[in-house]
Amino acid sequence: MATQIATERAYNFSAGPAVLPVPVLEQIRDEMLCLPGARASVMELSHRSKEFVAVHEDAKARLSRLLGLGENHELLLLQGGSRLQFSMIPMNLLHEQKPAQYIVTGSWGKNALAEAKKVGAVEVAYDAAESNYNHVPDVGALPIAADASYLHVTSNETIQGVQFHDDLAVEPPLVSDVSSDFLHRPYDIERYGLMYACAQKNAGPAGVTVVVIRKDLLERSDDNLPGYMNYNSHVAADSMWNTPPTFAIYVLGLVAKWLEDTVGGLEKMHELNQAKAKVLYDVVDAFPELYIGHARKEHRSLMNVTFRFSDDAIQSDFLGGTEDAGLTTLKGHRSVGGIRASIYNAMPMEGVQALADYMRDFAAKHS
Repeated sequence: MATQIATERAYNFSAGPAVLPVPVLEQIRDEMLCLPGARASVMELSHRSKEFVAVHEDAKARLSRLLGLGENHELLLLQGGSRLQFSMIPMNLLHEQKPAQYIVTGSWGKNALAEAKKVGAVEVAYDAAESNYNHVPDVGALPIAADASYLHVTSNETIQGVQFHDDLAVEPPLVSDVSSDFLHRPYDIERYGLMYACAQKNAGPAGVTVVVIRKDLLERSDDNLPGYMNYNSHVAADSMWNTPPTFAIYVLGLVAKWLEDTVGGLEKMHELNQAKAKVLYDVVDAFPELYIGHARKEHRSLMNVTFRFSDDAIQSDFLGGTEDAGLTTLKGHRSVGGIRASIYNAMPMEGVQALADYMRDFAAKHS
């Protein structure tokens, strides 16, 4: 018996790897066999070839423009995801007599803290565990040490759906894991000592990790660190200390191009993200007898809409109908339960509206 294969695209609400812009996917498709002018696929090109170097430089230039990078920061394209950065950051930035401080607002902040503790002295400036991570704190009211090696935050927690909506102003170098909301709004980049993002949630495919680091912080890196673990190795080699993830960098550049040329920049992207999130949160708030949001309203994520049901027994009914409606990957993380709709930059308003319509219809049937 022949097996039927689904070929029609659904609206993919996966938390990562996640949705990519359709124009980007179309360009990848058209250039897959042969990158224009290269006579080979981008996956077959030497990372030292002039063709790939042009791709690499274009990706970095576009990201630099979007982020507003100046002379004070270096932009690196690395591998290993945020998991590697959890270790690289303390290995490079921790001073012996000055502990780093961590603000923990969800699962990824907990993971970052656990790895940093293996490297050196760290302190917890705030942990929202008692509330099951349903909010972010007022950082200005926290006991942040001015001489801390750095202050680490996770800008957006994908599992809990909570987010810092503004650039924080703190005295120690601000280190921010922006993996799941990277490029979703403009940044005041001068407030950051280091920001990092694995691309597969909001900026490209798995395989490439963007690191932006203030140049003066590079002086902290010890020459005795293993080569890959030293940020200076990558700065000196222009992110080619080892063979870089060439295909992922190519796609990252296309996403940056889409943000610049099609969307119109990060301010416009932020407006679209706010509008998309409002559509879903309005439905959650309209049916409080059915949908219960996880995050406090003022701290709700624009990227990951999380909610559960007043009766957990009906969750399977909800999920059972989403596939037929062309809405996929909506089941929440096991630590929170319920539903998680990841509406990253590339999720079109049409997809968000389709989910909102489904939620309204479901509420009408279960009210």
